Formats: sequence, structure tokens, C-alpha cells
Amino acid sequence: MQQASATHIKTWIDGMNQYNATPEFGTTRIVFTKPELENRKYVKEEFQKLNMEVTEDAVGNIYATLKGEDSSLAPVWTGSHIDTVPNAGKFDGMAGVVCGMEAVRLIQECHLPHKRDITVVVYTSEEPTRYKMSCIGSRAMSGDLILEGTKQICDLDGRSLYDKLQELNYDLTQFDAIKKQPGDVYAAVELHIEQNNQLEKAGLPIGIVKRICAPSNYVVEVTGVQSHAGGTSMEERKDAYAAACEMALELEKIVKAHKSDFNTATIGSVRVVPDAMNVIPGKCIFTVDIRDCDMENKQIVIQAFKEAFSGIAKRRGVELAIEEKNNDLPLTCNPSILKMLEESCEELKTAYMPIISGPYHDSLFVGRFAPTAMLFVPSKNGISHSPEEWTDYEQIAKGADVLLHTICRLANCMQPLN
Repeated sequence: MQQASATHIKTWIDGMNQYNATPEFGTTRIVFTKPELENRKYVKEEFQKLNMEVTEDAVGNIYATLKGEDSSLAPVWTGSHIDTVPNAGKFDGMAGVVCGMEAVRLIQECHLPHKRDITVVVYTSEEPTRYKMSCIGSRAMSGDLILEGTKQICDLDGRSLYDKLQELNYDLTQFDAIKKQPGDVYAAVELHIEQNNQLEKAGLPIGIVKRICAPSNYVVEVTGVQSHAGGTSMEERKDAYAAACEMALELEKIVKAHKSDFNTATIGSVRVVPDAMNVIPGKCIFTVDIRDCDMENKQIVIQAFKEAFSGIAKRRGVELAIEEKNNDLPLTCNPSILKMLEESCEELKTAYMPIISGPYHDSLFVGRFAPTAMLFVPSKNGISHSPEEWTDYEQIAKGADVLLHTICRLANCMQPLN
């Protein structure tokens, strides 16, 4: 069997990267903006050159299918996303799409048999940049996002996702058809850059993802008393920002003290009101992002931080409101697919290591209706979501070889996956 071509992979990634709002500084391709829509057109045309049938659903997920011997069988999926955060790199998401394309190219060129259809999926808006919600396309597939919900999700201009989909002429009467049921997809395997440096530190080319952490996101609002910075003594203050700072430090302590295979907590956005040098903030609004690969562990941390924040608020004489935005379930990847990934690595004499994904991906939601797994290729210095993001094309090609062997196994497998 021929090996994946780093040249083909580079050509496709560079082809996508020409559709970029910030060519002078990284890659910016926000969902449903002109560069992203142009890239959609490019990707669909490249799929068609590979003799694939291309369709799109009511939220913009793209499905490119190479027909198998028996299309009545549930298909095998691979793929990822093509949108980015602002000033990102050109590999996050895109590597998974082009490796699916390269696998399809090799299957046809080498005349590899496959009983099942093989579909490369481009998921809509994996990044939360425009609508402050990640994985919009795969959430709709899993049923976690319904049509009514698209009316509540708005961009920074206040325009709803529902209105944007209408403007782009997506048939919203077919939105319910996006949802997949168990059995609709036989198996799904997503390749992704690692976005960490574990593989690089270990000197290994492949990470086989055993679990994917899931986020729980909160908006916390602390309300104190706005007052003059010079006229209010330290003893008399009800400083919302100072209370929020103590909460941030307590959150860090809670997560570090809690035993888990992998967990994180992040306060990524902070806003003080009125945001003036000589005014004690009367309000501080900040976000909390908690992730864990185990739902039970995550719930313990969530309860602990809520209790700790309430205690700090009471002691400091400020008011506290915590709004939950989402509390998603982590995913344990399918053991049968993990075994196939390991066997593929061994056949190819490619070293690998088991790994936990702290970032979450569309596979988190695909795993709710189909047996799912992921594999990682290294990220240089562990950097992602940055113009400095880099993975060597030869490393991506090694991942494509493992992906190809695995989806071919799956496409010819007739047994239920455990």
C-alpha cells in the first residue's frame, strides 16, 4: 500500500489557507464570513475532484462520501473542521479534513476494497468565536442543539444563528433531520493536531486518544459597591474585583487539590464596571471554564467552587450570581477502535502513546451517537490557536497512514463495535 503524501497534504492545507482574513498575522476564518464561505466552496470542489458525493445539511455540515460496495450499511466517518479562532494557525481542524481526503485518494488509487461508505465530514463552527458556542454542527447532530436554540445564539452584532442560516438559504425545515440516531454511523475517527507538547516531549509521532475532556462553562457576576478610590477606606470597601481575585485563586487551589487523570480550570475573560482608574469596581463579571475527563470528578469540583465562591462573597459583603452555560459529558473513546488504531500503528511500525485530550473536539458530540475515537499528531512546542502553530507535513502524513489503515479496517468490519 502506498504511503500518504506530505506534498498532497501541504497543497490542500495551503489551498485552504488562501481564504484568510488576516494573511499578515496568522489565519482568521470565522464561520459564515466571506473567507470561510469561500473555503467551503474550495473544499467541496476538492471533494468532487476525488469522485465523492457532496451534500450539506441545514446547519452547514458538509458530507463528502466515497461509495462502498453496500451503501445500505452504516458508513464510516472521518473529518474535522475548517473554521478558526482569530489569528490562529492553519493546522487546527484542517489537518483532520485533509487527512480524510488523502485517505480517500489512496483508497481509490490503490483500489482498496471497502464494503461501507466512507464519509469525510466538515463540521460547522467547531470554534466558539462567532456565536460563543463550540461544535455547533456536531451539537446539532447529537441533538444538543435544536432549531429553537439557533434563535437564541447570537453573534457580537446581536444577529442570531437562525437568521444567518436563513440568509445563506439553508433549508431550516430540514433542521430536525440533522440529528443522528445510534446506528446511523458505524464508526467515526478524527485526526487532529495535539495542541499540547506531550508527543513532542516523548519524541513520538502518534497519540491515541483514550478520553476527551468536556467543558463546563459559567458566567460569574460579583456585585459590590462602586465608590471613590481615595474616599473609601480599605476597611469600608466592598470591592467586586478584589472578591473576584480571591475567587480566582481559590478556584486554582480547588482544582490542583482535586485528584483526576486530567482536569483544568480557567478564568479567561474578566470585565470590571465601571473600569476607571480612580473608581472601586462595583461589579466584576468573569468566566469559568472547568474541564475533566471524568464527569463525576468534574461535578465535585463544580460544587466545591460554587460553595467556595459563596463563602468569599458572604465574607466580603458582596452579591454573587453564577450562570451555567453548559455542562458537557466527557467521552471515553471506543475500545474496539482504539485497538484498531494500535494495531495499525504496529503494522506500520509507527510508535505511539495513549493520551488524554484536554481540548475538546467535534468527536465529543459524535461519540453520543456513534463509536468514536481520535488520534493526534504532534504540535511544535505544544502551541495552537496562534500564528506559531506548526506540525510538520511529514508528521501529518504519518497520521494519515494510521487513519487510512484504521478506516479501511472499519469499512470492512461487519461485527458490532464494543
